[in-house]
Amino acid sequence: MKTESLSVVLAGGGTAGHINPLLAIAAAIRDARPDARLLAVGTAAGMETRLVPAAGLELATIDRVPFPRKPSADLLRLPGRLAGAVRQAGRILDDAGADVLVGVGGYVCTPMYIAAWRRKIPIVIHEANTRPGLANRVGARLSRHVAVAFAGTPLRNARHVGMPMRREVSAMVRATARDGALRSLDLQPEKPVLIVTGGSSGAQSINRTVAASLEALSRAGVQTIHITGRGKTVADADGNVLSADGYRQLEYVDGMETVYAAADLLLARSGAATVSEVAAVGVPAVFVPLPIGNGEQALNARGLVDAGGALLVADRDFTPDWVRTSLIPLLTDRSRLDAMAANAENLGIRNADQLMADLVLEAVSK
Repeated sequence: MKTESLSVVLAGGGTAGHINPLLAIAAAIRDARPDARLLAVGTAAGMETRLVPAAGLELATIDRVPFPRKPSADLLRLPGRLAGAVRQAGRILDDAGADVLVGVGGYVCTPMYIAAWRRKIPIVIHEANTRPGLANRVGARLSRHVAVAFAGTPLRNARHVGMPMRREVSAMVRATARDGALRSLDLQPEKPVLIVTGGSSGAQSINRTVAASLEALSRAGVQTIHITGRGKTVADADGNVLSADGYRQLEYVDGMETVYAAADLLLARSGAATVSEVAAVGVPAVFVPLPIGNGEQALNARGLVDAGGALLVADRDFTPDWVRTSLIPLLTDRSRLDAMAANAENLGIRNADQLMADLVLEAVSK
């Protein structure tokens, strides 16, 4: 292994689902090699422009090159756009004196992978979803150092390492953190707690069903923290913020570890990060996968559901009647919730960030 300062370029962006694992990997590399020079690469339009600098990491940007799904004028322009982005990527790698490229997927990764491969710079890949994205399918053909969050993800040379996540989540022990979390959220310890979230952008169909189920939840003594998504306040028929006994509405929560510690049950979409985090810390969950797209959210949840740590309900079937007949009985069944929590934690992986740092150091040592 090199003894001089190690230069690591980390590529990915667009959504928090790409950026948060990137930041967790960067932090683990810094722990393993305090001398390492780290540079993140994204686009100028993604969430990385806010999240990466906030984490104390330098950010470089290249042009966003989407791959058109259907024949169009954009498809004709693709070769020129991609070639330009590859040139930008090459300059970034050269200026950084990169020893290794770490990619987590997203538009930015394909040109970065190509530029690194041309320079014989080792490439390390992490794929978050059970159904891999196009960029990482390309990258996996150029690298032997490929890691996945979910077992069975179809990428060549894949190693199952889990999902790199914030230490505040991965190190959290629910049993010891619960009392403080309940106090901070103004919740009563003797009543069941339901946490509802559709992710940072919210989930309108989940919001509607929860809103229509408030009376039943309140009658059952359930305390509900409803994280609606930024700008997606749920109102009643008179236009006022929805209210009910035991119900509290928030647009966004910084630090999901607090709600994980407080939750008796989490109701959420099944994005890769959410599925991995609830498994790692042992939170029973009901997943309502996004009904559009390529079906990856249902696939993400399948392993945890099969292990008995979560339930899966289709978006069309998540109705007030389902809440009344299935969700509320689960919330009031302590022994079943405890069994789900144990099953989830048995499947969870807490040290994926460290495993990724090890893989990066392995790649540069060869």
